[in-house]
Amino acid sequence: MSLLSIGAVAERAGVAPSAIRFYEARGLISSVRTTGNQRRYEQEVLRRLGFIRSAQRVGLSLEEIAAALATLPDGRTPTKSDWHRLSRSWRPRLDEQIRRIELLRDRLDGCIGCGCLSLRSCALSNPGDVAAEHGSGAVLLEPPPAP
Repeated sequence: MSLLSIGAVAERAGVAPSAIRFYEARGLISSVRTTGNQRRYEQEVLRRLGFIRSAQRVGLSLEEIAAALATLPDGRTPTKSDWHRLSRSWRPRLDEQIRRIELLRDRLDGCIGCGCLSLRSCALSNPGDVAAEHGSGAVLLEPPPAP
């Protein structure tokens, strides 16, 4: 199997070489070095980079991504089953994000969860500033705590 240069990986993955070096420094991907000390990557790194970018888009931190990647097997390219297991574990988090976005969409035109777009609306939604007891920010947009 041929190894890819950092430039080839960057072009194929659609990320900057600096991002690839950053991910490598964080232990999310790895490379081998040539005798001239140039980085070379196996093709499977493209799948990992795609995974990293997708995970970041749904709001996972680099620490969470690193923990997920650490569960993948060493010495072989992850299978469809490996990726399915990881994505399935994030479903509850994604469902929660979807609920929050829908709540924001549905309430956005009336009030930003007591971020006060309108004093008139706020007086109806938050008389006496009772939302202040629940913390700062748009607390009315937070879903109720699970029982």
